[in-house]
Amino acid sequence: MNGYERRKQKKIEQIYSVSFQLFSKFGFQKVSVNKIAHKAKVSPATIYNYFGTKEQLYTDMLMNWMDKQLEQYERILDSELSFPEKTKEIMLLEAQNLKILSDEFPKVPSSELGGLVQMMESYNEQKAMPFFAKFVAIGKQEGYIHRDQTDEVTMLYFTMYKNELGRYWKEADQDHKTRSMDQLMQLFFYGLVGRVEK
Repeated sequence: MNGYERRKQKKIEQIYSVSFQLFSKFGFQKVSVNKIAHKAKVSPATIYNYFGTKEQLYTDMLMNWMDKQLEQYERILDSELSFPEKTKEIMLLEAQNLKILSDEFPKVPSSELGGLVQMMESYNEQKAMPFFAKFVAIGKQEGYIHRDQTDEVTMLYFTMYKNELGRYWKEADQDHKTRSMDQLMQLFFYGLVGRVEK
């Protein structure tokens, strides 16, 4: 990457960072390209040159944020942690990220971002699902996920558990959450019966 490309990438990252802050605080409709440009210390023309429209900037910014979250999940999955610890870390991050998306990003009228739903579905298919397939393969290989379980059912279980964990995480105090986490992960892997010794 030459100097020009590096400077351009740095500007884009700055625009993404500022956009995320402003959109999450004020919502899509109340944030102008001029406001983003001023705070990012670039010209409005620069934003229009890079993204074309405010709608495209919003979509690209969200995709960029999701890529960064997925990179964190990949680092956790590739780490030396045990599979249950990896699962716990990924599940907590995912619950936290869902909270950010639902609480901090006011609803955007679908008429203004018609392509966002399709982009999210495409992202899920092209990036999130392959990551989850890798997660399940490691879990099966290490004996934490039964080999006969399909990826589809495993993902459904993971998603249900993560969503409820996110709700619980919002409501419980920090001390209670910390004490309960190991028990919640035990339930996640072994259910109410617990580990059956052979």
